Amino acid sequence: MADDHNTRAADAPDAVLGLDIGGTKLAAGVVGPDGSVHSFLVTPTLVQEGVQAVLTRLFDLGRKAIDESGTDPRRIAATGIGCGGPLDPEAGVLLCPPHLPGWVDVPVTRLAEERYGLPAVLDNDATAAAAGEHRFGAGAGARHMLYLTLSTGVGGGIVIDGRTYRGAAGNGGELGHVTVDRNGRHCRGCGRTGCLEAYVSGTSIAERAREAVAEAEAAGRPTALTGCSPITAADVSREAAAGDPVATQVWVATTQALACGITSLVNLFEPELVVLGGGVTRAGEQLLAPVRRIVREQAMGPAARAVRISVARTGDRVGVVGAAAVAFERVVNGGAA
Repeated sequence: MADDHNTRAADAPDAVLGLDIGGTKLAAGVVGPDGSVHSFLVTPTLVQEGVQAVLTRLFDLGRKAIDESGTDPRRIAATGIGCGGPLDPEAGVLLCPPHLPGWVDVPVTRLAEERYGLPAVLDNDATAAAAGEHRFGAGAGARHMLYLTLSTGVGGGIVIDGRTYRGAAGNGGELGHVTVDRNGRHCRGCGRTGCLEAYVSGTSIAERAREAVAEAEAAGRPTALTGCSPITAADVSREAAAGDPVATQVWVATTQALACGITSLVNLFEPELVVLGGGVTRAGEQLLAPVRRIVREQAMGPAARAVRISVARTGDRVGVVGAAAVAFERVVNGGAA
């Protein structure tokens, strides 16, 4: 029955199932070949409950997403799974993702195939997000595109000549770990110093703001951030827009660090498009305008003239849409981007 199910789905698929495994939340949804999201569900990860409990919750969520999508289950072609690495995308194994302590060598695609009777594929969540934006979002039609997600950490993905780049071991595209100051801040993500992630992730913006507030209070300088508990990146952008000097100092440093990292990437890859996603981008032009200006001023001439910098279009559903895009790319289209 499963073989017949798979044959019918592959012949004329209406959709795929996308699953996103995060440290704090799980998401599932059914996505059509045009990127339309037929269902979208979220539930807490509760990673402390262990691998088996989390996977059971994830697969149950996926089944519920299928039921609520209105799509005939026989017309769903595959399951795409996105998760932070390190992972082995070819074998479909989560090796040891730091946001999922205790998850070592988890054969997640095999388990998904057993649950749903569908072929399943696994990819790095940021690489999947890049694939989703390239296939369905701001990067549709672009030949050369970079994607950065500015969230708890900073993830990245690369599209070269219309194809998603994954590197020799399948974990390439860690754009958040390009160095912007080799003697700079400690990066919690990789342990090095001066990574882009250490300056422009939501976590690092909040951390730097707390440090700046402590310095301001010690010097007797008032700041509106004092009343924010806990301080978030959204607080920093809001108070900077309102003219608070301490928040402005932190926000300007953030945009400068982001522009520095993007300038290096633009010089290296000469993309036509850089897409920014994640919660930090909710600041909109307050973030984009200075970054565009600095990149235009500092990138090498041809690269600076060729590139556009845009916000992702897939929004909070990027994990599910990205996982679905990988399933379309690697299963439905047989590896074609």
